Amino acid sequence: MVRLSARCLMAFQRNQDAANFLFEGKKIVGVALNYMCAVKAKNVPVPQVPIVFLKPTTSYLREGCPIILPKVFTKVAYEVELGVVIGSRCKNVSKAQAMQHVGGYCLALDLTAQCNLTAARATGGSWTLGKGFDTSTPVSQFIPFDAVDDPHTLPLWLKVNGELKQSGCTADLVFKVPDIIAYVSKYMTLEPNDLILTGTPNGSDAFKAGDVIECGLADLATMKFNVCAE
Repeated sequence: MVRLSARCLMAFQRNQDAANFLFEGKKIVGVALNYMCAVKAKNVPVPQVPIVFLKPTTSYLREGCPIILPKVFTKVAYEVELGVVIGSRCKNVSKAQAMQHVGGYCLALDLTAQCNLTAARATGGSWTLGKGFDTSTPVSQFIPFDAVDDPHTLPLWLKVNGELKQSGCTADLVFKVPDIIAYVSKYMTLEPNDLILTGTPNGSDAFKAGDVIECGLADLATMKFNVCAE
C-alpha cells in the first residue's frame, strides 16, 4: 500500500476540490490593467495596487457553447487571461503563503462591454454590467496545480477568425499571483473554487457576431468559441 505524505495529501485534496470550480465557485475576482505592455500602450500610470472587480458565476461559459453578445451593448471586447483557481480558504494570507492556497489554473476570457465601461468610468459608476453579463467568462477545463511549474512564465495568445490579435506572457504581469491573492484576501475571504482572473496583455479589441475566437495558454489549454448575437 502506498502512503502519501501529509503535504502530498493536502495538494491532492486541493486539486480535487478546485477541479469543480465551474459548478461550485462562489465568485470571480478580476484584475484590470495588470500587464506592463497594456499600461505602456495606454500611456497610463502603473497601478500602485491591483484594480479589482467582481463577476457573477452566472457569466461562466464552457467550450462548445456560443458566446452571446447582449443586444444592449454596442462594443464588446475580448481579453485572454490566466485564471487562478483557489484550492483552500484564505483570509489575510501573506504573499509568502499565498501559493499554498492555489488549487490549479485555467485559460479564461474576460469579455468586456467597452461601451458600458467607458460610460461607467466617466461617471464613477460600477463595472458590474459591462463585466458580468451572461457568457462573459468562457473558461477551459481545470489545469492541476502540479501541471504548472511557474505561473509567471506562461505564453498567452488569442485569434479572431484565424488572425492573431493578442500575444503575451504572464512574466509581464504587474502584480503576480501571490500579490493578488494576498491583496484581495485582506478585504474578502477567498474560498475553494473561487476564480481569479489575472489580467490581459495588450491588444484587446471589439469583436462581433459571426466571429470565431480561439485562444491558448502555453501547451496547457486551448479554446474555440463561435460568437452569436442575442
